[in-house]
Parts: sequence; C-alpha cells; structure tokens
Amino acid sequence: MSDEVNIHVEHLTRVEGHGDIFFNAKEGKVENVQWSVVEAPRFFEAMVRGKSYSSLQAITSRICGICSIGHSMSSLKASEAAMGVEISDQTKLLRRLGVHAENMQSHILHVGYLVSPDLFGVGSVFPLATTHKDAVLKIVGLHRLSNFMSDLICGRTIHPMRLTIGGFTMIPTIKELEDLKKRLIAAVEPTKEVAAIVLANADKLPDFKRETEYIALVTGKDYALYEGDIGSTDTDPVPPERYLEMTNEYVVPQSTAKYAKHSRDSFMTGALARFNINYEFLSPLAKEVAGMFGLKPICYNPYMNSVAQIVEFVDAIVDSIAIIDELLDTDMKYIRPKFEVRAGTGVGACEVPRGLLYHEYTINKMGNCVKANCIIPTNQNHGNIQHDFEAIAPTLVGKPEKEIELTLEMLVRAYDPCISCSTHYLNVRFR
Repeated sequence: MSDEVNIHVEHLTRVEGHGDIFFNAKEGKVENVQWSVVEAPRFFEAMVRGKSYSSLQAITSRICGICSIGHSMSSLKASEAAMGVEISDQTKLLRRLGVHAENMQSHILHVGYLVSPDLFGVGSVFPLATTHKDAVLKIVGLHRLSNFMSDLICGRTIHPMRLTIGGFTMIPTIKELEDLKKRLIAAVEPTKEVAAIVLANADKLPDFKRETEYIALVTGKDYALYEGDIGSTDTDPVPPERYLEMTNEYVVPQSTAKYAKHSRDSFMTGALARFNINYEFLSPLAKEVAGMFGLKPICYNPYMNSVAQIVEFVDAIVDSIAIIDELLDTDMKYIRPKFEVRAGTGVGACEVPRGLLYHEYTINKMGNCVKANCIIPTNQNHGNIQHDFEAIAPTLVGKPEKEIELTLEMLVRAYDPCISCSTHYLNVRFR
C-alpha cells in the first residue's frame, strides 16, 4: 500500500438512501474518516401540521417504504395516547402480528439480499442466483411469506390500509389465520437452513468490538417490540413520554440527518440492541440459532447486528404462532373502533426493523394536529456509525484499499440504515 490513501465511496450501495464514506491516511496515520449523509431532507413533521388526526397514519407511513407498518403503529399509538383511546386485547395481538410481519420481511431482505453478497464476495445478490440457487430460493420464499403475512394483517406490505385509530378496518378470518400458522410452521426449517448458510460464511464478518450504549423497549416480561418502557444498558428504564431525554438530537456539519446521544457520545438501537437487552425473553429456538453463531449478550460487535436479525426472524415465527393460537382460543370477531375526538399530546414508541421509533403529536379540540415530532432509528444510529468508524480506522491502516473500503461499507450495511427516513435537518443560511 502507498504512504497515502484517499478513499471516497460516493453513494454507498445496498443501503436505502444516499450516504458517503471518506477515509484518508498518510504515513501510517488516519487523517480523516467520516460517515456523511447527503440525502435531501424531508419534512414530514411540517406536512402533518394542520391535518386531521385521521390522516396522520396514512401520511407518516410514507416516511418509509420498508418500515411503513412500524410508522403506522407509532403514529396510531401517538394519536391514541393524545386522545385517550383504549384498544382491545384482540387489537393489540393483531398489531403485534403486524410488527412481526414487517420485521421479518425487512430482516430477510437485508440479510438475504444486501449482506449475503459481502459474505460470498460478490457485488450483488444476482450472481448468487446462479452459484447458490437453492439458498436464494429459500430466502425468496421466506420473503414472500413475510409479505403475505403483512398483507393479511395490515392490508398491504407497503403503506398499510387496515390499521386505524382504535383498531382495524378489517381483520383476517379464522381460516386465514389457520393458514398463516401452517405457513409459519413450514418456514422454521428453511429459516434454520438459511441461518446455517450464513454461519458457513460468518468468518467474513470482521472481529471488531467497541463498547457502547444500547437502547430498546423493555417490559420485563417479553421480547418487547410493540410496547414497553425505553430501556438502556447504561441507565434505568423510562416511559416513552420521556423519549427526548433518551435521544438528545443534535446536528453535525457532514449530515443532513440529526445525530442522537444519551449517557455516552452515541448509542445503538436495532436488532443487536434488542438482543442485548431482552435476550432472556427469546424463544428457545431463537436462542439455539444465536448459539450457532456464538452470539451472547452483551455483544459489542456491530457487524453481528445482521446475525441478531436472523435470531429475531426465528423468534418472530415462534411468537407469531403463539399469538395466532391465542387469537384462535378467543371469540374472535370484528370490533368497530369507537372514540371521541379530544385535545391532547401523545407519544407512540414502537420497535421497527432498524430500532426504536418515536412519534409525538399534539392534537387540538377540532382533531387537527398542531405539532409533530418523529425520531427515526437510523438517525439515532448515525453517531454510533461515526464512532465505530473512528475506532476501526486505525486498525485498517496498511491494508489494501479495497479491503479498507469493503470493511467500512460492511460496517454501515450492518446497521441496515434507512438513510432517507432519517433526514430531518437542513442548514438554512439567511442573508
């Protein structure tokens, strides 16, 4: 390698949105390493001001085409909290199924299509369709199952139509749930086989560790996804209403997305954070898959976030089957939501594929939104990516440029960032 290295990855591939990587070293020392978000900002908080409470979920689900179910859940929970709307146990169970469906389809998409090419040393998933056809077909099958489940529970995989304040506009039939259960049971073995394929190539995941704070929902009784307090590996849990204490957003020059911090300079949210905090509540099968990779809490290797997503995929199957059994044991029937519009402020917090998502709305007595705030998982992770870069960069000096570039690319991809969703900041200069 030459004495001077200058790497600029413009618009990193196999992630959602636009982000750049800079790495500069001279005479064996790192001069600069930077994760730069260059995506044009979007202002959904401004879009919903003045809109009716009935429109908020439909609008904010458009923040993300991958996490639209999760945005809908957080949006509805915020509106319900603001207006004091209570939901039924049946609604809560069905919503939990919806969260599982989205996490499953996103996780298998990320691991199967975006991460696996790095493990197999190719540029995209397309060459694998020839060299590892059976594995790709299994991944496609699991992805289709996840989309089917999203459609069945939420009406659509992207921008769901059945979710509404207080409940659903339509729910699946008993026969449809029984069919879904059979499909989920049949998916267990292919999922374990995909995990084994990833395991066979897991040596490609860098052995890098950096201690940081992890933040995720906690209930103390289950692997929290739909509801709970905000938990941390550093501090005691707090209710969702205190989310601003846990996020502390700030701006940096190289990013159109805000950064966040809590007890340290940065923290991580997402599958690995949930795994580290709620491991004891995973199903035995999910723990078995984690054990295949030697994954145990607390794991400080961000590259293992993709493995944690596989573990969560397995756990989602197991828990979804249990939820369906619970629904089938009840007198399941459609309940039309009933509530009165009232003024108030509410916070909705929900775990989505990339981590903890917050929505907060203030609604006036006419039912219109007068103030909104959305804090996206990826913008909570940007600071942690940057600090990971700074920690790993000195270990890369002296290695071939392509290896340095790939290592940094894989680090960003491990976070499974949704960059477009995270851009809520614009530096305006008044003259």
